[in-house]
Amino acid sequence: MQRAGRAGRTKPGKCFRLYTEKAYKTEMNDQTYPEILRSNLGTVVLQLKKLGVDDLVHFDFMDPPAPETLMRALEMLNYLAAIDDNGELTELGSLMAEFPLDPQLAKMVIASTELNCSNEVLSITAMLSVPQCFVRPTEAKKAADEAKARFAHIDGDHLTLLNVYHAFKQNHEDVQWCYDNFVNYRALKNADNVRMQLARIMDKYNLKRLSTDFKSKDYYINIRKALVAGFFMQVAHLERSGHYITVKDNQLVQLHPSTVLDHKPEWALYNEFVLTTKNFIRTVTDVKAEWLVQMAPQYYDMSTFPECDAKRKLTHVIQTLTALRGVRGI
Repeated sequence: MQRAGRAGRTKPGKCFRLYTEKAYKTEMNDQTYPEILRSNLGTVVLQLKKLGVDDLVHFDFMDPPAPETLMRALEMLNYLAAIDDNGELTELGSLMAEFPLDPQLAKMVIASTELNCSNEVLSITAMLSVPQCFVRPTEAKKAADEAKARFAHIDGDHLTLLNVYHAFKQNHEDVQWCYDNFVNYRALKNADNVRMQLARIMDKYNLKRLSTDFKSKDYYINIRKALVAGFFMQVAHLERSGHYITVKDNQLVQLHPSTVLDHKPEWALYNEFVLTTKNFIRTVTDVKAEWLVQMAPQYYDMSTFPECDAKRKLTHVIQTLTALRGVRGI
């Protein structure tokens, strides 16, 4: 569209369209789908709340979202503790709104300070905020897959992204190193810039940048718990049938072929739901059921859960944790 606008206006030129006239007339929309209807509405709602807009239903949106979409965004923010039951912005929500991130990522970053892993979570968040960093050229698929496998972490894709970022920094952000290891230099450089921006925001609001001792068994556990703090609503359970079902809404999904996981975790936290010929969950990490019920008890309330294998497993976990607390109380 930009080329078509400039050809003949700024100087003589031609515009070649990679589709037929018939497809243009019969298959394409007259206008691009509005950004507000494509983006995470939770981010929009959080910013409006921060600006003091309380009556979202009657707010004069240029392209009003569907009421049910608006309600889902409010429900999500309530589960994240960004707004209270009256729809008022909480102190946590006000802090989340200061980050140029989706609410789940902002919550994850803030929660990481309590879990002594904010340095690592900053890096993961930055990597999630840029395009895919792995390069897989047609003529070198095998070499690219082998390079990716060298970065792979047993617990999943988020920690693999952390490994890539650490290796990039340890190799002094070298362009040739990126080329040799089939990773996109520009994506990693952008991630580094995003990380610095987020670090400045953390410093501004006195959020400590911490790391658990790398030799500690809790190093990776704490990072995975921080992921749960933000993305507890994006979890799939491996059913006895061998299929994954997303919690609560019971969508049948599969692990995306790009995952580094070489096993099927019982509980898979995912960053993205991808709908192609099948339902895929992409950027996946192995998490534990006890973390889900401990870090998000308001969401994992069994009275609101549909009947499924996941509910039975979670109920057992809750009963076990309750019994352990009782023993410790004695």
